Amino acid sequence: MLNQLKIHRQILYDLTALHLEPMKGLYERLAYLASMRDPGTGIYTHKSLSLQYPADRVSEALERCHEEIFEKLLESPLATLEQDLRRYFEAMAGQEKVEAEACQSLTESWIPQQSPDYLRELYCSNQSALCALLQENRSKAR
Repeated sequence: MLNQLKIHRQILYDLTALHLEPMKGLYERLAYLASMRDPGTGIYTHKSLSLQYPADRVSEALERCHEEIFEKLLESPLATLEQDLRRYFEAMAGQEKVEAEACQSLTESWIPQQSPDYLRELYCSNQSALCALLQENRSKAR
């Protein structure tokens, strides 16, 4: 049991220090973690971490981090999230002109599978407003 806790702690440290910490915002981290999940099975994989640690432990750690980032995002002020989401799309090469519907669809794909319905609904509502704001601000800038 103690050995398993040590492994879990080391996976979290490596994931955070080497992969998540260098990222600039919550949306970038959320998208990254969501990309580690196989949509068919719900199992998370990470090539470099799985070379060092048992795959099931890596999946558990990634899933938990995904849920934590998701919940932290929901606790953040909408103004902060708007700036973060704008930065995320601007950082994607040439993707800063994403339409509101595409923005919403993409960001909703980042929801952890085990999230309760009330958190999903809150997130989707926030994303709808944020994506519309981004679209509106682009239209005004023209």
